[in-house]
Amino acid sequence: MNTSLVSAFIGAQVGQMQLAVAARLARTDPQSAASVTQLIGAAEQNSAPLANVPAGLATNLDVSA
Repeated sequence: MNTSLVSAFIGAQVGQMQLAVAARLARTDPQSAASVTQLIGAAEQNSAPLANVPAGLATNLDVSA
């Protein structure tokens, strides 16, 4: 598998985690708007490499090696 594709998937996972942290932070501390905004911005940057990936790519990927 192409290493750039692997790094894009890892970046997407990191972006999902950052969004989850931002949501939890927003619920627990309403005064933390600046931190939440920074986390959302970072999550968008981490997910950006997957924006140009065609639909259905790696749907039949065998990772049992």
